[in-house]
Amino acid sequence: MTRFSVALWATNLTPRLNGVDAWIAGIDAKLAEARAQGADLLVMPEYACGQWLSFAPQGTTVQQEIPWMARQVPGALQRLRPLVARHGIALLAGTMPVAAGARHVNRAFLLLPDGAEHGQDKLCLTPGEADPKDWNMLPGDRFSVIEWRGLRLGVAVCLDIELPALSVVLSGLDLDVILVPSNTDSLAGYHRVFDCAKARAVETQAIVCAVGTIGDMPYCAEPYNNVAGAAAYVPCEEALGCTGTLASLPPLANTDGDGPMLVVRDLPIDTVRRMRAGGAGVWPGAWSARHLSLNDPRGSKI
Repeated sequence: MTRFSVALWATNLTPRLNGVDAWIAGIDAKLAEARAQGADLLVMPEYACGQWLSFAPQGTTVQQEIPWMARQVPGALQRLRPLVARHGIALLAGTMPVAAGARHVNRAFLLLPDGAEHGQDKLCLTPGEADPKDWNMLPGDRFSVIEWRGLRLGVAVCLDIELPALSVVLSGLDLDVILVPSNTDSLAGYHRVFDCAKARAVETQAIVCAVGTIGDMPYCAEPYNNVAGAAAYVPCEEALGCTGTLASLPPLANTDGDGPMLVVRDLPIDTVRRMRAGGAGVWPGAWSARHLSLNDPRGSKI
């Protein structure tokens, strides 16, 4: 039996911090808590590092936020690596901005206890991320499959999990688990990400684990809100309980403390693999529409 458990931390970004060390201390405590509950991996949301803006220099503008955060990233990662090794569990440390020429990418960092490190850039940016008058970021152009402990993992950052074209790619990769760190500012955004994450579990016959940020951020140059929860989704099969939801935390706009953590023990890896290998009730495999001809008065093409 393949045993693998995850902890999904719906991080509360409202509390103000006095520096990166305070942020690291919070993760240290959460890694210990996750390990005590049997987790092999702690997953943080997209832009969990946005809480750094609570101690950014006064007067930092919207256009300066991403470059300033990017300068904190090397030091933050340097502090996180020994924590992951000491606690003996992996950490998806949310996403952080990383310089790419004159602009930046939004990169998820997966740190493994053996010292290995994997990055996945967000592939499709929101308007605010891409806008030169806002965060002025660049999209990524590569999707990576991560092999660890006999598992095949992938990371789809927030909006990426909503992309039908990416779903077609994912369904042909024989992935066991897809991790979805997200950052949404409304209940509508939460449902776009989480409902699509559930659909991807059906379409890829994989386990999809999503987690987002919670809480108001009045300290940003333009005050921002976060609404999200956490969930682990599986294919909608009788052997997996029919509903497609293995475990979930409901969405929250605000909360006390550092935010709730959902620990999902013993993900049904082996059962899902059997589904993907042909045991599902109805699944056509990595189905492609490339063979179709299209009859459309507007002349659209596939």
